Amino acid sequence: MTTEPMQQAADAAVDAGAAANPLNAELEAARAEVAQLREDSLRERAELDNQRKRLARDVEMARKFANERLLGDLLPVIDSLEAGLGLAGNDAGAVRDGMELTLRQLLKVAADHGLTPIQPVGEAFNPEQHQAMSMVDSAEHAPGHVVQVYQKGWLLNDRLLRPALVVVARHD
Repeated sequence: MTTEPMQQAADAAVDAGAAANPLNAELEAARAEVAQLREDSLRERAELDNQRKRLARDVEMARKFANERLLGDLLPVIDSLEAGLGLAGNDAGAVRDGMELTLRQLLKVAADHGLTPIQPVGEAFNPEQHQAMSMVDSAEHAPGHVVQVYQKGWLLNDRLLRPALVVVARHD
């Protein structure tokens, strides 16, 4: 008789454990789902932040190089002014002074927008910034160095806009 109440208590404990086990399993499943949702939320937040940073970089690059076409179109004007100054000589007086002033103003505007000239005379030939038009023998220049510039090259914010057209000293 004494064993019967103990057995009943043990059976009741097993029944209570069985009833609690599905609840524990449900609780663990809910916790796992919450952890997964939290992880997904953090991942989406990081993706959104990365996308925002990419967009900001793209906008900055678009702003930085927005005037590239305009300045590229201005290069022939600069070339013409420089050629005119070269032909005018020192006796042209007022015409020369006006052209020099105009060229200085134009170059200042271009520089304010990130345009810088490539003037490679005496420097080593750089195929990324120079375009060789011909090669000559030169005693004054090292082989592979620029001897003469036919047409200046230009950089826009350190990116090549137009290569310099150059004459290069021949290798021995």
